[in-house]
Amino acid sequence: MNKPKKSSYLAGVEAATSALRGVFEETPLQYNAYLSDLYGAQIYLKREDLGPVRSYKLRGAFNFFRKAMLANPDNSKFVCSSAGNHAQGFAYACQKFGVDGVIYMPVTTPQQKIDKTRIFGGTRVRIELIGDIFDESNKAAIAYAKETGAMLVPPFDHADIIEGQASVGVEMLSQAFQSDGAIDLLIMPVGGGGLSAGVSQVFAELSPRTKLLYVEPEGAPSLKRSLEAGKRVQLNQIDSFVDGAAVAQVGAVNFKRLKNVDPQKVLLLSEDKLCETIILMLNHEGIVLEPAGALAIEALRSLPASDLKGRKIVCVTSGGNFDFERLPEVKERAMKAAGRKKYYIIRLPQRPGALRDFLALFGPDDDVARFEYLKKSARNFGSILLGVETKDAKNFTTLTKNMSKAGIHYEDITDDDLIASFII
Repeated sequence: MNKPKKSSYLAGVEAATSALRGVFEETPLQYNAYLSDLYGAQIYLKREDLGPVRSYKLRGAFNFFRKAMLANPDNSKFVCSSAGNHAQGFAYACQKFGVDGVIYMPVTTPQQKIDKTRIFGGTRVRIELIGDIFDESNKAAIAYAKETGAMLVPPFDHADIIEGQASVGVEMLSQAFQSDGAIDLLIMPVGGGGLSAGVSQVFAELSPRTKLLYVEPEGAPSLKRSLEAGKRVQLNQIDSFVDGAAVAQVGAVNFKRLKNVDPQKVLLLSEDKLCETIILMLNHEGIVLEPAGALAIEALRSLPASDLKGRKIVCVTSGGNFDFERLPEVKERAMKAAGRKKYYIIRLPQRPGALRDFLALFGPDDDVARFEYLKKSARNFGSILLGVETKDAKNFTTLTKNMSKAGIHYEDITDDDLIASFII
């Protein structure tokens, strides 16, 4: 029987995949026993966090440089913008091809990513920090390219970038075939759309029965809002916490390839809940993931058990460039998301023994994490900012009942972002 002819797209992706083997070995497709037992499924992780730059972004950057140099060996200067991972792939490629590059990164980029970019690029790259979000640094990179004639290497919105990222799909299908058969569900994180656009097309050709699910952070739903509108939408404001996926507008080339995706197939996940998954994977599995890298795993909690049970599921862990200086913030957000940490403003009598009486209201698993006088609101009373951590969220019900019974006025400000931004 004659095999179906490969499309030119698939042939290009396979050529890119083959070229990448001269740079690094394929990243593993690992069965995860803990997650599999937890969800009653066969859960595999496509470990892009184990690549040379700890993310899949090297694939697209390398493929862009490879094709640019083939087309014109005299290309000598390149420029890009990036929130961190594309920058590392770009820097790695500059060093590999022996060319110079300028990298524009947001001022908010984690220091760990900036330092690693310098290491990968060495003397071949110069880093410029500008703007608070990716889209601002991207404008600066575009302007630089126009002024100097440097070749712009987009982080996601280019056919050669998409082709390189699509090598993730070719690899995982080959690996899945070698293990125990077809993939029932593939879960991918979405930022600018390079990975999802590339891999989706590979699966459409090679594994059309696989269901695809896309995941974005709640604070940057650029793909979902665009799909709902039927056109690319520019978000007015985004939350940059999930820096590897915080993009205000999905790429034009990328959206063209994803425009027929059902918006219901794009999940929006809470940044705070995502922190629970980062901590879980770190503590339980010893796997270090950046926020974008944990998106696909966090999605499992949002799906009905019937969609998971008995299925072979692959989660793409897209990056592991986590700055451990962010760990206290991640832990804080994780505990709040789990309901195990709360903040109150309380009104406490200013009399001898009042503090001792108040502390007697706490249970054995409650811990005062913060206790700070805000002001002397009245002659006989003082206002206090109270932070409490506990082992079980149900303990807060007991604590608040005890405070009410004791006649202590309190206000829960845990979820009041405006107040929290000023005093927590």
